[in-house]
Amino acid sequence: MLTKGDKVSVLDEAMNGVVLSVKNNEVTIETDDGFVMTFFVNELIKIQDSSNLMNSIKRINVSEVSKEKEEPKARSFVKERKDKREIPAPEFDLHIEKLVPNKRGMSNYDILTLQTETAQRHIEFAIKNRIPKIVFIHGVGEGILKAELDFLLGRYDGVDFQDANYQKYGSGATEVYFRQNTK
Repeated sequence: MLTKGDKVSVLDEAMNGVVLSVKNNEVTIETDDGFVMTFFVNELIKIQDSSNLMNSIKRINVSEVSKEKEEPKARSFVKERKDKREIPAPEFDLHIEKLVPNKRGMSNYDILTLQTETAQRHIEFAIKNRIPKIVFIHGVGEGILKAELDFLLGRYDGVDFQDANYQKYGSGATEVYFRQNTK
């Protein structure tokens, strides 16, 4: 809002002036050259008087500035309690880009076969070496690899599986648990 005495600049002209009067949407100004002219409010922009340093200092709210400088408080969230001796589960990425340097020339059948054979090797290795848990990262896609992985895991006794932690992997991973015989 403009008031009498405000310094203004005309938007589409190289002209500055001082407001003499404001009537409805019309503002009468005296230009720096001494001419009296009338403009609409939307044709003018108020100029801050930078020469008056005290006005600028008074506008600064010290409490807001000090709030900005405070360090933000740490957000609290519940973190999983882990045993220091617990070893994280091995993760195996079954994306074809991670398995072969170049997939050119491979059919979808070849790709799926390589991915399931890789998963089978990791499952058998985990059983043989008594690894309690592994994670397969298969991605979301159309779900063909996940279905094939579920079928493969269902053929083993003593193997349980479920979707892996959503926060960590999204919906593109399966967690596999191996029940150990204590003979």
